Amino acid sequence: MQTNRKTEPVLSQKDTITLAVIMLLIIVLGVLGIVAVFGAKSPGIVLEPVAETTYIAETEEETEEETEPTEDPMAVFYPEPAADMVVIPEENLVAQHAVLIDVDNNQMLAVKGNADDEIYPASMTKLMTLIVAVENVEDVDSTFTITGDLLQPLWAQSASMAGFADGETVTFTDLLYGAALPSGADATQGLAMMVAGSDEAFVQMMNDKAAELGLKHTHFVNTSGLHDENHYSTPEDIALIMEYCLKNELCKEVISTYKYTTSKTEQNPNGIELTSTMFNKMYGNEVPGITIGGGKTGYTDEAGQCLASYAETPDGHLYVAVTSKGAGKFTTVFDAFKLYGIVTGTYAMDQSDPAAEYRQ
Repeated sequence: MQTNRKTEPVLSQKDTITLAVIMLLIIVLGVLGIVAVFGAKSPGIVLEPVAETTYIAETEEETEEETEPTEDPMAVFYPEPAADMVVIPEENLVAQHAVLIDVDNNQMLAVKGNADDEIYPASMTKLMTLIVAVENVEDVDSTFTITGDLLQPLWAQSASMAGFADGETVTFTDLLYGAALPSGADATQGLAMMVAGSDEAFVQMMNDKAAELGLKHTHFVNTSGLHDENHYSTPEDIALIMEYCLKNELCKEVISTYKYTTSKTEQNPNGIELTSTMFNKMYGNEVPGITIGGGKTGYTDEAGQCLASYAETPDGHLYVAVTSKGAGKFTTVFDAFKLYGIVTGTYAMDQSDPAAEYRQ
């Protein structure tokens, strides 16, 4: 019996190739689909660059904030010569050395001699004594008892004195005014003992402060300014000390005072009336357009007559003038008038000196 067999169709070579190509395309499309799905869900591909960019931006911002410089309000800097700085002729000032500083613009407006000439500062030294005392005293309400041992060496050197007595208990504030107004060496010694325990330790603090301020040509040996060859400064260094002194409210108040009466004590039942050695020679308003607000005089044979002062115009602009190696008690103030007259144009540099008869 014959059986009919169903025969399987046979693919041609062309059909086989076509089918292979189709299957390959399906596989490729499948792989691409899987990559697209899983790639979109991966946090590493999209989020990491965003996070990295944000982190870098924050780091740069923080670095900029950390490195931004801040100016110290107590800092002082050597002034630059003004474009029109006046070089003062020898005959126009009695003092051999002088500088006039525009503090607000940090410019030197006038000079006689050289601003960095070495000078003996005499009692202009006491500006630094005030600064160190005020900045380092533990208690402004504290007191100190003056002793004969403290006074004897000062009497022997003919130092200027405030008038405190042996055994007198004096307040810190009274010592400040005693040092600044009558230029009392008894007061400066009292401040040194109260603040540092000894004159030597206090003087070291003065020299440390000078170094801190960046003063290049100043060295102290004592608290009062009594002459010593190793006790020296320059006109511009003294001007910077004055400028710094004015940044301290208490120091500025002290050197701007005309008269002050100390506390009543057993030795001085009425207190001691102290008078500024600068304001007993001027009012401060002699130069129209500017007011001399305070200062510190000085004198030794070697230093001559000296004066460091400050003045302000009605709009509050601040100036400092320093003169040294002058002659005569009153000529120092007229030299100051002439210097401040450079600012206002209201006091002639060649103006006749009313105090000429007082020159030594």
